[in-house]
Amino acid sequence: MAYSDIRTMVPMHRETEPAPAPGHGHGHSSGSHDYSRNPMLVYWEMTQACALACRHCRAEAVNTPHPDELSHDESKTLLRQIAAFDKPLPHLILTGGDPLNRADIYDLIDEARELGLTVSITPSATPTLTYEVLAKLKAHGIESLGLSLDGSNAARHEAVRGVEGCFDWTVRAVKAAADLGLPVQVNTLVSQETLDDLPHIYEFLKTIPIMRWSLFFLIAVGRGKELQPITPQRGEECMNWIYDLAEVAPFMIKTTEAPSYRRVALKRMRDAGRSAKEIERTAMYRGFGIRDGHGIMFVSNQGYVYPAGFLPLTVGSVRRDHLVDIYRNSPMFRALHNPSQFKGKCGQCEYRVLCGGSRARAFAYTGDPLASDPFCPYEPTRSQTHAYSDSPIAVQ
Repeated sequence: MAYSDIRTMVPMHRETEPAPAPGHGHGHSSGSHDYSRNPMLVYWEMTQACALACRHCRAEAVNTPHPDELSHDESKTLLRQIAAFDKPLPHLILTGGDPLNRADIYDLIDEARELGLTVSITPSATPTLTYEVLAKLKAHGIESLGLSLDGSNAARHEAVRGVEGCFDWTVRAVKAAADLGLPVQVNTLVSQETLDDLPHIYEFLKTIPIMRWSLFFLIAVGRGKELQPITPQRGEECMNWIYDLAEVAPFMIKTTEAPSYRRVALKRMRDAGRSAKEIERTAMYRGFGIRDGHGIMFVSNQGYVYPAGFLPLTVGSVRRDHLVDIYRNSPMFRALHNPSQFKGKCGQCEYRVLCGGSRARAFAYTGDPLASDPFCPYEPTRSQTHAYSDSPIAVQ
């Protein structure tokens, strides 16, 4: 079963924890997580430095670190702030740029682990990502690895990534990680430039050992503005294809920045006669309610806090504010925790608790993170006053 927006890199054993069920009001969740108080995932962009030049890079990464990048001591303070959330603690994802460009990367991983944080990493596929580096990452406690593959062959992939040779470097890193027993998630862009190649990428991925395939539906921020998103209609067709594929794939499949996939998948499961109890046992159900700024937060290399990496709206800074207070009490996060504040179709939709639309895409297109997600063609069938239900799968 494919699932949506338990974002990159949550290791498999964490996905089997009790299923969080989005509730009412300000987005409180039952079960093991209350996403209005605790994120499931914290992304930390450790540096903007990166050797690649990807056409859809959110960070608009360059070869050198920003002069105002968080120092080692400031980075340790950030880790302590993450560890101040309630248990279960958020899963920390180290990203960039290329986090391996931080000279203190291993010290900071050790610090995070000592604080009780679980940690994954999304390094860039370069010649420096060797078997020895991957073995060292695992030895320091990294739980999983995220690598990007945007084409079924070198020409297609490198047209997006901008560096000759990075296709082979990626495949080599995936195989090395598998040899080390380090789970790998492969991230693939969904855009007009890649859509026709997705079936070929899937066939290729079946030949290499991966844990999960994540399909990221383009958000036009950073250098991503150079690429073209697919239409809402093609998006619905793609999501139904993903659902069918996930039924037979030898690895897990997920979507990112496509929360409306939950609506598509829920309908497909109901049409297949699955009971509410059966649906509640799926990985899809465990992602219900998680969205930009609700279950997810992002810290930039300079310490600025965003609701998500693709929602670059500064709501605080870890240099002057505490991360826990920002997530729980800043006006923007509080609004994102509460789907009754969403506007247009998303605010009226009967699926607004379990889906809520991509807040990042709404912001990219309208400048308002509470606006409707323009990628979703669905027209709500219920009035706003009847949109909530005691169970997210009770929506008819």
